[in-house]
Amino acid sequence: MKSHTQYLWFNTKKHREFINITDKVEEALSKSKIKEGFILVSAMHITASVFVNDSESGLLADIEEWLEKLAPFREDYRHHRTGETNGDAHLKNLLMHHQVMIPVTRGKLDFGPWQQVFYGEFDGQRKKRVIIKIIGE
Repeated sequence: MKSHTQYLWFNTKKHREFINITDKVEEALSKSKIKEGFILVSAMHITASVFVNDSESGLLADIEEWLEKLAPFREDYRHHRTGETNGDAHLKNLLMHHQVMIPVTRGKLDFGPWQQVFYGEFDGQRKKRVIIKIIGE
């Protein structure tokens, strides 16, 4: 069994942003030379997420709107008593999750026809990273 680790770094221009990272995950898989196994893609910050969905602009706008309804920015989060202002970003992370596991078959991401990997940033404009860990043969 082999493993390969790679990091992606982000410093978004916006406070909230969705970035399609499928090509970066595919590049890491190609470098790894692993043909059968799994890829873990995980945000290493609790105010960001990694998720799999369709890369359609209307859907991504719907996801952003849905998140804002479920976890809106508010001044009165208890977390803000610590001096932070990102309580909503922590809740959005819980809704979207921080990692995904993707099967690898014959050296390719074993996805359905519309699936793509996204990095979701909910408290951006500062340096953050994602780990890609590939395990297999």
